[in-house]
Amino acid sequence: METISQIGQNLRLARRKSYPDDTLEDFALRIGVSRATLQRMEKGDLSVSLGKYFQAAALLGLDTPFHTLLKPKQSLFDD
Repeated sequence: METISQIGQNLRLARRKSYPDDTLEDFALRIGVSRATLQRMEKGDLSVSLGKYFQAAALLGLDTPFHTLLKPKQSLFDD
């Protein structure tokens, strides 16, 4: 669970850096969630869908790594 907590902290830092004048409500509106949902996301709440985290990452320009989630490592024997 530490990883998802770190993702929440990273989201908070990126939001504050990219949109320093936004309130929680402002940024939540940008990604189409409620203020309460954004607060849960910034705490790393697993009840929030991955799609919502992706929306936030895309807005912040941090969506590139999403295509590597759950991708198995390639071995020497793979074609």
